[in-house]
Amino acid sequence: MSLFGATAHDGFAAVEAAETLQPDVILLDIGLPGLNGYEVARRIREQRSDDGRPVLVALTGWGQDEDRRRSEEAGFDAHLVKPVDDVVLGKLLAALGAGNK
Repeated sequence: MSLFGATAHDGFAAVEAAETLQPDVILLDIGLPGLNGYEVARRIREQRSDDGRPVLVALTGWGQDEDRRRSEEAGFDAHLVKPVDDVVLGKLLAALGAGNK
């Protein structure tokens, strides 16, 4: 197992990075320029088959009920509102089985 990270500064770059790097876990902001995080999540879900699906976590400042509903509809596995505690994120990823592929 290895740990590797990448940063994308807009939605189009995020989709490209997900396709190229094939990560197990993606922490994704909703308010990205270009494509918003909801659309990025949809495109990532379309790219990857069920057995290769990454864990998608919305990590965002948007925390209203409508934001959470839209995250779920877009294919996110979880929705966390910033600032996020390291322990909370670690427990969530463990519960989702992130990195166990």
